[in-house]
Amino acid sequence: MKPRQIKYLFYTALLFCTIVCAFPSCKNEWISPGVVTPVIDTSGSGSTAKADSLPTFNSPSGLALDATGNIYVADWGNNLIREIATTGAVTTFAGSGFAGYTDATGTLASFTMPTGLAIDPQGNLFVADAGNNLIREINPSGAVTTVAGSDTTGYVDGLGPAAVFFNPMGVAVDGNDNIYVADAGNNLIRLIKSGGNVSTFAGTVNTGTSTTLSPFNNPTGVALGPNGNLFVANYLDDDILKVSSSGTVSTFAGRDTIQGSANGTALSATFYYPNSVAADANGNVYVSDGVNNLIRKIDVNGNVSTLAGSGVPGAIDSTGVNASFNGPAGLAVDASGNVYVADSNNNEIRKITPAGVVTTIAGTGLQGAQNGIAVAHRNKRALKIIPKPRLNMIYRPKARRT
Repeated sequence: MKPRQIKYLFYTALLFCTIVCAFPSCKNEWISPGVVTPVIDTSGSGSTAKADSLPTFNSPSGLALDATGNIYVADWGNNLIREIATTGAVTTFAGSGFAGYTDATGTLASFTMPTGLAIDPQGNLFVADAGNNLIREINPSGAVTTVAGSDTTGYVDGLGPAAVFFNPMGVAVDGNDNIYVADAGNNLIRLIKSGGNVSTFAGTVNTGTSTTLSPFNNPTGVALGPNGNLFVANYLDDDILKVSSSGTVSTFAGRDTIQGSANGTALSATFYYPNSVAADANGNVYVSDGVNNLIRKIDVNGNVSTLAGSGVPGAIDSTGVNASFNGPAGLAVDASGNVYVADSNNNEIRKITPAGVVTTIAGTGLQGAQNGIAVAHRNKRALKIIPKPRLNMIYRPKARRT
């Protein structure tokens, strides 16, 4: 390559980095699960699945369950939305595997680092397409459309493509098709009405001169409880917040910026970078406590306990504290109280019964994008791996009181 060409490429890359971090007080924090590569599916493409082909994932980060028990997975590192049928067959529901932004059907569509998932009673799946700063919708036939966002980074309320998000990472949907978004980079909870109008539901925008601080600090997960309260995984403040239907924010569990794994009453318990939440029909809240490698439970009386996990990174199927996870991320809970976990650094999908029994339902532990049906799980092993945070996030750190 000629020196002039090298110089041109260098200044082009420098200009791109400058644009990405042009916002006041932006921070670029590399939290990588590995290189994002195109799909190589050796067991068939799209909806096909071959028995005993040992399906694989690449840093799965979000889960949703439909009414019949099918599980949808935001396969972050593969830029795919995968489906695990009740038969155990893993297929590609939507996405080409190449990072991009294309509205189409099935594998003709494209995503960039899809993170959070939510599903409505009609079976429409909503995706926090974090890398594209978009909220996408996939209907039961696999057709992908964009609900809101403009593929640019920032903060603007408005209708559909006029709205702007900053690394949206979690979504929840209510019975009226209102979508709640954990807008991580803006430290806000946004609301998308059924007509596509985006507004700010809770939080304060940090303009650099704000005197009112946002209660959120990189919120990454949201879940609706049975009484209409919204629960938020407040990632960088190490706590779980509750937002009432009127938008009032309070601390539900944890101690602001105090990291740990202590159980006990809600406001005495500690977490370490909680990234996702889920709520069951009785009002119990489950927390994916990422760096602690634990799944925690906050019961209706406000008591925090460990549902499963030893705290040591690994992939052991067992009961309660004898089981292990490695960088657990997205959660979903079914009508029977079973909790499903996107075990991100293990590249597996795990299930926890109400009694705390942990099993692996899909994934070999290897990184990949293979579809198929795992007839037998052959990957029960303990891992001695240093836990790593799971996502590449660019965000505005919340201002601190002086």
